[in-house]
Amino acid sequence: MRIAVAGGTGVVGRHAVAQARAAGHEVVVLSRAGGVDVGGVDVITGAGLVEALQGADAVIDVTNTTTLSAAKAIAFFETATRTLLAAEEAAGVGHHVALSIVGIDGIDASYYAGKLAQERAVATGPVPFTIARAAQFHEFAGQVLSGMRGPVALLPTLLMRPLAAREVGAHLVRLAEGAATGRASDLVGPRDEVLLDVARRQLAYDGRRRRVVGMRLPGAYGAGLASGALRGGADARQGRITFDEWLRSEDHPRGE
Repeated sequence: MRIAVAGGTGVVGRHAVAQARAAGHEVVVLSRAGGVDVGGVDVITGAGLVEALQGADAVIDVTNTTTLSAAKAIAFFETATRTLLAAEEAAGVGHHVALSIVGIDGIDASYYAGKLAQERAVATGPVPFTIARAAQFHEFAGQVLSGMRGPVALLPTLLMRPLAAREVGAHLVRLAEGAATGRASDLVGPRDEVLLDVARRQLAYDGRRRRVVGMRLPGAYGAGLASGALRGGADARQGRITFDEWLRSEDHPRGE
């Protein structure tokens, strides 16, 4: 198969690319930066997309933006998704696999409003699709910590069931290899966790001294984070790699 990965240099995308290549597939990494398979393509403007997708059987979309603004998140995900789908239709791509987030149906706010908008755009688009919802990644705590400066890190109250981005990448490739299913089974991690606790464990493992304080965010977004909805349901598929196993693995970037 020829599989294109939009966002293929990111946290999940690089694992999807590696897994697809290991499975013997021809992989096209869609990137705005030059030098990575197909550089210079842009999922917002559509520049270079149709040409890059020629001959592709499936597209895995793991593009992302960092924002807590619902308006900005919706604008990004709707635009990127519609641009990708239009290019896929023009190139004759038969399967679009989109990564989304477990448990966000009742949290139509902030960043999650953008992911729900993305799901709607995919579901009403012209290309047969599979929406794959996954829980937060083990990498998430480090991302939050690295985005804050100073000796104190203020983290939201978040009940989570994290899993390794490596396992998410493999899951997306398996879905891309098959037929479009509309909505795949949710994928969550092997253990219930709390963001505050995993952040403290990561700092301790890395030998970094930093105070971590939790706070309940206001509004629907904060309520959703604290509700446990993002841990998924009892029928979700479970990954195998625990957070502490991930800490000891090569996937954990030390000191970040």
